[in-house]
Amino acid sequence: MDLEQLKYPIGKFVMPEIFDEKQATIWISEIEALPNQIKMATENLSDEELNQVYRPDGWTLRQVVHHIPDSHMNAYIRFKQAITEDLPIIRPYYEERWAETEEAKHAEIDMSIALLVALHHRWVTFLKTLNIEDFQRQYTHPEHGKQFTLANMLGTYAWHGKHHLAHIINTISKG
Repeated sequence: MDLEQLKYPIGKFVMPEIFDEKQATIWISEIEALPNQIKMATENLSDEELNQVYRPDGWTLRQVVHHIPDSHMNAYIRFKQAITEDLPIIRPYYEERWAETEEAKHAEIDMSIALLVALHHRWVTFLKTLNIEDFQRQYTHPEHGKQFTLANMLGTYAWHGKHHLAHIINTISKG
């Protein structure tokens, strides 16, 4: 398997030309399902397995599990900002630095799975209150120097969860 396939086991996210209520419902359902999928994929993993990297110079599976709620907490806040503010400028964070903190490298994953469960419950409850027009609201990402719609971000984060779930499943299946 080449490095690109290891980095992007499900491919890179591509925003479909048409975003409608059906697509929103699919992505919200994927976000809703993710915590249980992560829990099931990791429930019997040993410390040795959690300390495997999913690709050369990549994160360990433990770091990946801790990364998902870190990333999705930021996403949840950005969604709330975009709904409650006019074109907010979001605050980026350094995900690679967060993944190198001691707790991300060594802590038990149960706490991050519990956080992911609670966070996604709250986020999905919020997302289901939005109407299709709300997903056209935007925020500005200063690192990228452009605006992103919530529709695009909904798809991106549905993809993001599946992307990291594939890292976990593929690494474990390689043994």
